[in-house]
Amino acid sequence: MSRRFLHLLRAEWSRFRGAPGLVLTMAASVLVTVSLGLLITGGARSTCVTGKGEGPCPAPLLGPDGTAVNDKYYFVHQPLSGNGGIVARVSDMTGQIRLPDAVPGVRNVTKGVLPWAKAGLLIRPSLTQGTPYAAVMITGEHGVRMQHNYIHDVAGGPVHGPRWLRLTRAGDTLTGHESPDGRKWTEVGTVTLADLPQTVEIGLFATSPGNVRGMASRFAQATAAFDQIRVQGVDGMWRRDDVGVSLEEDGRTPHHPGGAAESGGRLLVTGGGDIGPATLDGGLRADFTLLGGAVGLVLVLVAAAGFGARHRHAPNPAARAAVAGAVAFVTGLVAAGIVIPAGLALLRANQNPIQPITLVTQLRMIIGYAALTAAAAVLAVGLATLLRRAIVAIGLAVTLVVVPHLLATTGLAPWLLVVTPAAGFAITQSVPTFAHVDADPSPLMGYYPLPPWAGLAVTCGYAAVALAVGLAAHRRRSPLTRRRA
Repeated sequence: MSRRFLHLLRAEWSRFRGAPGLVLTMAASVLVTVSLGLLITGGARSTCVTGKGEGPCPAPLLGPDGTAVNDKYYFVHQPLSGNGGIVARVSDMTGQIRLPDAVPGVRNVTKGVLPWAKAGLLIRPSLTQGTPYAAVMITGEHGVRMQHNYIHDVAGGPVHGPRWLRLTRAGDTLTGHESPDGRKWTEVGTVTLADLPQTVEIGLFATSPGNVRGMASRFAQATAAFDQIRVQGVDGMWRRDDVGVSLEEDGRTPHHPGGAAESGGRLLVTGGGDIGPATLDGGLRADFTLLGGAVGLVLVLVAAAGFGARHRHAPNPAARAAVAGAVAFVTGLVAAGIVIPAGLALLRANQNPIQPITLVTQLRMIIGYAALTAAAAVLAVGLATLLRRAIVAIGLAVTLVVVPHLLATTGLAPWLLVVTPAAGFAITQSVPTFAHVDADPSPLMGYYPLPPWAGLAVTCGYAAVALAVGLAAHRRRSPLTRRRA
C-alpha cells in the first residue's frame, strides 16, 4: 500500500469522524439491530400440547453428533446377537398425504408418496430415539439410499419396480446392497458404528416425513410391501414397534398410528415420521436473533451513501470506500457480536427449544454479518460515486440489498437471493443444509438458495463492480483528467 493511499485513508477517516451525523447513524444501526433482535427473542414463547396439557416444548432430540434429529418410524424387528443380516424385496410403496383443506374443517387426504418417504432394512443398538443406526432403503423419488446416524446419506441406483435390499453386520461394520433380481448384488455403502453392542435390533421399517407447506408440516404416511424375507444369525420372534409415537394420556395412540399386516404372502409395513435431521421442528433458530439486521443495514446504507456523495471531488473514492467499509464492518461485528449470544440466552431463559448451534457457526454468523455490512457499505459508496446524489444512491442500494431480502422473507421470489446483492444474507443461515431433507429455499424456513459463503461472494461481487464503475466515472469527471485530455 503506497504512502499516498495511506495519506488518503487518514484524510477520509478524518472526514468521517468529523461528520457527527454519519457516526450517529452507524451507532443507530447497532442500536436498532440489537434492540429489535432482543425484542423478538425476548418475546418468543414456544408451547406444546401434550397429554398433560399445554406447556414448554421439550428440547430437540439430538443425534450422535449433536444435530437435532427426527427418529420416528414403524419397525418390525428381532434381536441379532453377533454377525448376521437380513434380505428382503420391497415390491411396492404407497402412501397418504394430507394437503391443505379445500373445505375448512374437512381433512383433505390424498394417495401418494413424498419424495423422501423411506422403507427398507434397519440395524440399530436399541429402540431408544437418537441412537446410532444404519439403513438401506428405497425412497419415494430418490432411488435406493444408504443412510446412517441421521445426517449421512449415500445414493444407490434408481428404483423401477421391485427392489431387493440386503443389510449385513460384521462386527461394527454394516454394509448395504441392492439388487434387481436377488442374485446380482451392488454395494450401496459401508459404514462403521463405533462400539456397537453384541446384540442389536434388525428388521424392516417404513416412515414418511410430513408434507411441508410453508411453516407447517402435515401428516403423511408410507406403506411398503415386503416379501421373500430372509434373516441370518437371528432365531426369535418378530416384534412390532411404532418408534417415537407418544401415547395420549388415556394410553391410546394418535390419529395415524403405524402398523404391520400380512397379506397375500407379503408383509405390509406402514409408518409416518422420519429418520433424519430435524430442520423444521428441531427448535428455534439462531438466525432469529438477526431479524433486525435488515433494518440496521438500511441505516448503514444511508450513512455510506451519504459519505460517498458528500465529497464528490475527493482525489480517490477508493479510499473513501475503504473507510466506509471498515467502519461498517466494525458496526456489523459489534451488532451481531452482541445480539446473537444475548438473543440465544434469552431464548433459552424463556424455555424455548433451540436448534443446536456450534461455536464455529456462531462465529461465521457474526463475522459474516459484519462482512455483509461492509460489502453493502462499499456498494453504497460506489453507487453514490457514480450517481453523485445521496438520496438516489440510498434508494437504489436499499432496493438492491434490503428489499429482495424482505420479499424473500415473506415467501415471495426467493430467487432474488441468487441474482441480487441480497444473496449475502445467506451468511446468517444457522441451520445446516442436508441434501436428503426437503426444505423451501427461503429465509422463512431458515434456508437460502445459495450456501452461506457463496451468497456473501455475490454481494462482494456487486460491491466490487459498483465501485469499479463509480471510480471510472469519477476519473472521467475529474478536472485533472479533463485538463490532461
